[in-house]
Amino acid sequence: MAPETFPSLQRSPGLLVGGVLATDRRVLLFGAPGLGKSTLAGGLARALAGAGRAVWCIGADPGSPAFGVPGAVCLGEWRGDGWHVVHVEALCALDAGRFRLPLVAALGRLAEQVPAGMLLIDGPGVVRGVAGAELLSGVVAATRADVVLVLAREGEAPPLPAELTALAAEIYVLPAASQAERPGKRSRARHRTCLWDAYLQGAEERRIALAGVQLIGTPPPADVPAAWTGRQVALQDRHGATVALGEVVSKEADGLRVRMTPGPATGHVLLVRDAQRSPDGLLGVAGPGAAATIQYAPPPDMVPRQGSGSGGGPRPVARVGPATVTLLNGVFGDPLLHLRLRHERRSLLFDLGEAGRLAGRIAHQVSDVLISHAHVDHIGGFLWLLRSRIGELPVCRMFGPPGLAENILGLVRGILWDRIGDRGPRFEVAELHGHRLARFRIQAGRPEAEPLGEQTVEDGVLLDEPAFRLRGVTLDHGTPVLAFAFEPARQLNVRKERLGAMGLPPGPWLGELKRRIFAEDLAAPIRLPDGRTEPAGALAGDLVIVTPGQKLVYATDLADTPENRGRLVALARGAHTFFCEAAFAAADSEQALHTQHLTARACGEIATAAGVERLVPFHFSRRYEEEPERVYDEVRGACSRAVLPRGELARDCRPIDKSTSEKRMSAQCPIKPRNGS
Repeated sequence: MAPETFPSLQRSPGLLVGGVLATDRRVLLFGAPGLGKSTLAGGLARALAGAGRAVWCIGADPGSPAFGVPGAVCLGEWRGDGWHVVHVEALCALDAGRFRLPLVAALGRLAEQVPAGMLLIDGPGVVRGVAGAELLSGVVAATRADVVLVLAREGEAPPLPAELTALAAEIYVLPAASQAERPGKRSRARHRTCLWDAYLQGAEERRIALAGVQLIGTPPPADVPAAWTGRQVALQDRHGATVALGEVVSKEADGLRVRMTPGPATGHVLLVRDAQRSPDGLLGVAGPGAAATIQYAPPPDMVPRQGSGSGGGPRPVARVGPATVTLLNGVFGDPLLHLRLRHERRSLLFDLGEAGRLAGRIAHQVSDVLISHAHVDHIGGFLWLLRSRIGELPVCRMFGPPGLAENILGLVRGILWDRIGDRGPRFEVAELHGHRLARFRIQAGRPEAEPLGEQTVEDGVLLDEPAFRLRGVTLDHGTPVLAFAFEPARQLNVRKERLGAMGLPPGPWLGELKRRIFAEDLAAPIRLPDGRTEPAGALAGDLVIVTPGQKLVYATDLADTPENRGRLVALARGAHTFFCEAAFAAADSEQALHTQHLTARACGEIATAAGVERLVPFHFSRRYEEEPERVYDEVRGACSRAVLPRGELARDCRPIDKSTSEKRMSAQCPIKPRNGS
């Protein structure tokens, strides 16, 4: 049957019940949101019940259910004038497209519970792309639907015509309800919250010991209790059937306090995904950390200068607490991660590969450079930094493995400095030797490195400032390599509504307030825009919300050994964002072993073991430039927290100019991979 030959039917429930639905069938209602699928299901149920027939319905949209429990799929029986829920299968998520495989499995379990009678499946509104195509075929197969009623607006073609044609089911097109429209986001959130609150009526507070259950899904980091509060959870038996659903009240050291519906309190599995009650009381998707996205377009001041070349593939840009981080050379290029502290004129660099994309003025803001090791693709951009820092600038600190000072000194000595005088760039280089940090001062124009002594390193801490801490751990790559963690002490967010209520405009004074809070100098006077002076502590209580810091971890060039895995997992434990190399696909694991790099699978396994919130794989071998999806697919197979570019972004990387980037092309990859090693 060609797609354009789908027969059309009138929307009248009475005519449908007397026609194609004259006998008991399994019927999928399929269409985009806001076309009246749930309304049609109710109308068909009334007509069927009026004819004395039993009718059942599976609500298959966990984010906008017409009845039952949000974050789940529900089986209901029509009784009187509404649906009565008889079975629930938890997803603990609201996004049918993202969690389509668990959704289809849950629908299959519900369909097995349906006795004789008519079954309606109120389908999710995902009708585009790969997610829509997979859901359509998956839902039909799992529920054994033999009729699909496709809702479409007048003059519009049915969605996914080829996939509909391929189904082993009868396909009919119905007009959408004339007055139907999709409610706004806020209205949908209020509706699902009302359903969730109704479900929790009579719920009891219980304690679940995490040691007694198997934790599955996409749980938040264990050491961030705030990320658990309000999270929807479900106890399941060994077969995956839902025993009970609840909402986390608080996270304790070894367990959870949960409001859970009365009934069996035992289960072998605890399912946690991203459904969570927000501070405003509405049930939505967990955030802000989990909801934070990673873009693949660089800031305008980090676009390649004309003539500087392009390459590297997708370039991730992410916000991590007080910082914005950009992988300057993309996933295929030289490692160079730029971390910009927002509200401060300060940057940190993780590794220092080719730096032609960075403007010289950014080098003036670099306070610290963290070098994993001195292979050329990790330190080759040092000459850019050296040249850009000629003049009266503060000392730039550098951290790295043993021998780094000699490497830096050699690069500096390679330049003739006969005219520099005392204006030569200055560096303080610190080498991590086990539990010792050996420090040296190097200045252009001076022949030797000046030893500055050693200091003891406790728990890997290389630098400890009021606002953040830098930590390092030594790994093996055939040569010592450092992995680094950037750990903000706390995150300070200004309450804008309180700022307005106090009649205070934003300005530099807020930066000063934050600096005083970080330094715990709460008695320090803060001059306000209206001329008044208030103690930092008094203002902090009124204006600032303090939340735990979000850790960033950076690791590249390491052998896949038990020792390396153990050390890196310990460093990355509970990290918000984890940049980790994924150099080779599984098919090239021998090359990974020979060169002492990680495979994509190993990268994902380490991130999963560490319980990170987001994994950003990078440092891919250039042999995959034409098929980066090979690496991305293998990473994702080992870690559900991997953040990947859209398929077309990973494959279709086109060069752009600076003016295009300034228009924030968030949907396009800014660079075309270049050739060469």
